[in-house]
Amino acid sequence: MSRDSAPVLILGCGYTGRRLARELLRHGASVLATAREPEQLDDLARLGASVRRLDVLEPGTWTWLEDVADGALVLHSIPVVGAGAGWVDRTAEILAPLAGQARRIAYLSTTAVYGDARNVNATTTPAPRTEPDRLRLVAESAVADGPWSWLILRPAAIYGPGRGVHHAMRKGSHRLAGDGENIASRIHVDDLVQIAGAALESTLAGAFPVADSQPCTAREMADFCAELLKLPTPPPSAAAGEAGTRSVDRRVDGSAICRALGITLRYPSYRTGVPAALAAESMEG
Repeated sequence: MSRDSAPVLILGCGYTGRRLARELLRHGASVLATAREPEQLDDLARLGASVRRLDVLEPGTWTWLEDVADGALVLHSIPVVGAGAGWVDRTAEILAPLAGQARRIAYLSTTAVYGDARNVNATTTPAPRTEPDRLRLVAESAVADGPWSWLILRPAAIYGPGRGVHHAMRKGSHRLAGDGENIASRIHVDDLVQIAGAALESTLAGAFPVADSQPCTAREMADFCAELLKLPTPPPSAAAGEAGTRSVDRRVDGSAICRALGITLRYPSYRTGVPAALAAESMEG
């Protein structure tokens, strides 16, 4: 990640965004990070980031975006949010004040936009099944229709320190959906960070799925984590239809974005990524 002099704005600085922010700050970048609860980003403020509040359900919290410095690089990582009985995306409204300031916008979407597709690559057409997934495509369109350079990243399941099957198993909350034979793809957060950082610095346009190179069944992942943690594999669940993302059956080929950006994954397989996540957790806590 180079020391680009352009300021970097991270909209929705959550699990992935705050890791990218730390990396950018280590390289001397000027970082402005937003969150609904900015006090949760005190660690970034101590490292030199500017932190501002932005809540998609409160329009008055993003009017200040008009004052963002010209030439800004923007990572948009705000998900679709629940509002009452429905779902809300405010991407078009939030990005509107940046029309004269943003040079480049990278949007973290999701492979859920591919719906029931079981084999996904960079040529697969999105076909969302649910309202939040449909709104993700609306958000993607708002990014692609703007006056800035843009790139859309659609990550598979993101895991890493404090997040993923290994973490849920440690808490005793992980359950297999059905017999666990559904295929899932994943991406380690450190690899997503390096892809997102490269995306901001590139001129590549388009929408790409992001995943490591070793999809596996849910049971294979659970068995692997159980062995590392010396825990029993969770039993099959009869409520497969209620398992949400745990019942996804989708193999994702994320090689195209890595080739296009010149990225070599640090963790091309969960077999190296999960032990690295466990080691990081041990060091952090």
